[in-house]
Amino acid sequence: MARRVMRKRIVGLTYGQRALVVGAVNPLLYVGTAENTAHRATPYTRLALTGRLFEAVFLGTRDEADRALAYTARRHAPVRGALPEDAGAHHPAGTAYSANDPHLMFLTMAFTFDSAEVMYDLLVHRLTDGEREGLYQDYVRWGELFGMPRSAAPASYRGFRAYFDGYLASDQLFLTEEAKLVGSYLAGQRVPYPQRPPLQQLTSGFFLMVQGSLPPRIREMYGMRWGLREEAGYRALVRAARAAHLRPPLLPPVLRTTLAGPSAPMYKLVSKREQQLVRTGRPSMPGVDTRNSA
Repeated sequence: MARRVMRKRIVGLTYGQRALVVGAVNPLLYVGTAENTAHRATPYTRLALTGRLFEAVFLGTRDEADRALAYTARRHAPVRGALPEDAGAHHPAGTAYSANDPHLMFLTMAFTFDSAEVMYDLLVHRLTDGEREGLYQDYVRWGELFGMPRSAAPASYRGFRAYFDGYLASDQLFLTEEAKLVGSYLAGQRVPYPQRPPLQQLTSGFFLMVQGSLPPRIREMYGMRWGLREEAGYRALVRAARAAHLRPPLLPPVLRTTLAGPSAPMYKLVSKREQQLVRTGRPSMPGVDTRNSA
C-alpha cells in the first residue's frame, strides 16, 4: 500500500510539505531538527533531501534503501540536546530531545503517515478501511526501518487515529517563532522567491492544496488567511486532481505519464533553485538565524 500511495506523484509532491508544516507544532521535533541541520535557512533543500531519502526506502531498490537508512542513522546518532527556551506549558526550557527517542520517532512517522493518507484521500481517491489499515501497517514498518521500536506506535489504524486526532486537539501544540516562519514558507503563505509563469501558477496550486488540507486549527496557529475564495479554489483543484486519477485514459498521453512515478526529479529542481539563490547572496528565507546550524 505504501508503494501504491507514494507512486502517485501528486502525493509525493505535497505530503512532505504538509507533514513538515503540521509537524512543526511539536517543539521538540522542530528545535531538534533546526539545531542539527545544515539547511536551517534553506527549508526546501532540506525537504528535498528528506523526500529523496524517504522515496529511496519506499520505491527504490534494496541497495538504495539500505544506503538511505544508513545515512539517516549516521545523521541522527549525534542529535540530542535541550530546548533553549520555553515552548509552551508542556515544554519548558531545558526539556531534552533526542533523535533516538522512541516517542519522537513515532511522531515523525505519525506526521508523515497522516499527510500521505490525507493527500491520497483528497487528490486520488478515498481509501477503503482495509487499504487504510494496510497503509498504516506499512508506515509502522517504515518507521521500524528507521529505528523506531514497533511498540512505540499503536497496534492498529483505529488506535493511531484516536491518539493522533487527540494530540492535534490538545494543548501540547506550540509554534516557536522560527517554526512559524519556516512553516509559513513551506505552506506557501510566504513566497521564498519569485517565479515566472506558468511555474508560478503551478506552485501556487500546490501551495493552495497543502493549505486547504491542513486542519483548521493548524491554519489558525500559522495565521493563514482562509476564506471563501481560498476554499473555492482549493475545492476546484481537488476535483480536478481526483478526476485526472479516476479517468486517466481521457488525458493526453504526455499528462497521463506524469500521474505516477518518483518525485525525486522535482525535489532536485526545487533544491537547485534554492541553492542558486544562496550562491547569489539572496537567502531563500530571510529572518532565520543560521548560527547554530550544523
